[in-house]
Amino acid sequence: MTSVLTALLAVAIAAAAAIVLVEVVHRVVRRLGRRSTLLNDLADTAHKPFLATVTIFAVQQAVRGFAGPFPGRAVVLHVLILLVIAAVAWLVGALLLVLEDVALARWRVDVPDNIKARRVKTQVVMLRRVTVAGIVVLTAGVMLMTFPDVRALGASVLASAGLISVIAALAAQSTLGNLIAGLQLAFSDAVRIDDVVVVEGEWGRIEELTLTYVAVQIWDDRRLILPTSYFTTKPFQNWTRTGSAVLGTAEIDVDWSAPVEPMRAELRAVCEGTELWDGRVCVLQVTDAVGGMIRLRALVSAHDAGTLWDLRCLVRERLVAWVFEHRRDSLPRLRADVAQGERTLPGPAAPEPATDAKSSDEARVFSGAGDGDERAVVFGGPEEPANSAGSGMRQ
Repeated sequence: MTSVLTALLAVAIAAAAAIVLVEVVHRVVRRLGRRSTLLNDLADTAHKPFLATVTIFAVQQAVRGFAGPFPGRAVVLHVLILLVIAAVAWLVGALLLVLEDVALARWRVDVPDNIKARRVKTQVVMLRRVTVAGIVVLTAGVMLMTFPDVRALGASVLASAGLISVIAALAAQSTLGNLIAGLQLAFSDAVRIDDVVVVEGEWGRIEELTLTYVAVQIWDDRRLILPTSYFTTKPFQNWTRTGSAVLGTAEIDVDWSAPVEPMRAELRAVCEGTELWDGRVCVLQVTDAVGGMIRLRALVSAHDAGTLWDLRCLVRERLVAWVFEHRRDSLPRLRADVAQGERTLPGPAAPEPATDAKSSDEARVFSGAGDGDERAVVFGGPEEPANSAGSGMRQ
């Protein structure tokens, strides 16, 4: 009876000493954390796992050193060892998560130029998931190895590891493929969290990126869930891979008699009169002239994809309203020639007044303004040799 009381007293003293020690360390770290973000996060996140680890370890040592023989001693010590392993794993995981949070805090994603921040966030989030999974697997393995029967079984398991690995690889082929694809996406920079993408004909934003699936938030608040292997095996559009600023078009069909230059002036007035336009590109071009109608394409630019959508709708609305109010005769029409008896042909139409010979910058995409010249360099391709040009002319 005396040995039992001695053991209980030793356990109580050890637990109390561990708690006091942890609280003292916690207060010191908290005080130092006023000047350091790392120590502040460490005091908040690692306090409970540190308390559990130190307390359980102190209790285990007290039982091992002061408790004499009693029924179930081996079971109690084994349970305490398992608890110590679990607490240490909890503490290690908390420390790693603190380091990852500190890395994320240095990069803000709520700023316009956030490409690097989104890249770091994507990689850190993926590493966090891998870290947690690895710690859980290793902890479970170490805890199982404390059982003598499992250690004896380990030899036979290792002997047949080749066959088991082949069977597991075949059974989990798609899962392993998605895991590898998830890591590839995180570090290849092909897609990041908050990237604007077009997949399966849907326009949306990367909301969540895991090791097995990618969640795309579509513009109407639906969620498109795709396996990570989709983004490594199929083509998709990434509108924000190198920057958030994008170009977009608004097309309307009008009659051949529609005046293009006044409509260019109207497009310029629309762009300059709204905060949606970023001041880079404002171009109106005739892109098609078949079927008795011409197609006008307004090319405009905005800071991001959402703003561009609103700008395109505004441009289309204002151009349609301008045609209806000022040149209603230029609305699309179908022509038919119904003749009775002798067919007569209409006389020549009066020529339109000559416009300025100098082309307007709003009529050019790959020349004129500085932005157009840069696009011409990117999309123009290599220059042809002079002799090849001459041979082409001779042909």
